[in-house]
Order: sequence, then structure tokens, then C-alpha cells
Amino acid sequence: MASSNKDPLRATLAEARVAPFPPGRQSSLLMEHGTMQLRFYAPRGEDKQTPHDQDELYVVARGTGFFRCDDRRTEFGPGDVLYAGAGAVHRFEDFSPDLELWVVFYGPKGGEA
Repeated sequence: MASSNKDPLRATLAEARVAPFPPGRQSSLLMEHGTMQLRFYAPRGEDKQTPHDQDELYVVARGTGFFRCDDRRTEFGPGDVLYAGAGAVHRFEDFSPDLELWVVFYGPKGGEA
């Protein structure tokens, strides 16, 4: 399993689905290297996340819905990649109950220039 691997090579959805969420977190850590973290996020019902201090990418593995980032809203589906800059107010809205996302945090705190 790739959990917190210092020399990341591969992570699978099967691993991600059974990886535990640490206390107080809504996602599980699968890989990390330098400033990069790969996490698995599967909100149920309502997305209650708050802004993060790093830039992030979401890769939609499963599910559909809408992604709100600050004052913009876009529809998404499997295979889409969504971006939220550091500090942006963002969340998933009106999403299907099977939503599963890869989340990649990267770069310095405060985001890249």
C-alpha cells in the first residue's frame, strides 16, 4: 500500500477506498513527496470543506455534480480535472452519492504566483 510513502510510485482506487481517514480529516493520505500530497476524498451528502493553504487539483474518479470555486460554478464528471487555488472558497454541490476524487495538494503555502 502507498500510504504516506516517501518514495511514491503507484496508488489505486482499491487502496484509496479502504484507507482510513485520520481524526479530523475528510480525506485519506495515499502519497507524499516534497510539497505534494495525493489524497482520496469521497464526500457524502454535503461537502463541508474549507479553503486550503495550498493549490490543489481534483481528478474525478467517479460521480457527477457541480464544482463551485469562489464565484464560478461548473459541471463535472468522471475523468475531469478541477482546480482550486490556495485560499479559494470551494466545494462540491448537487453531486451523486458515488462521488470519488483524487486530490493533489502541491506548492508552497499561499499558492504559486
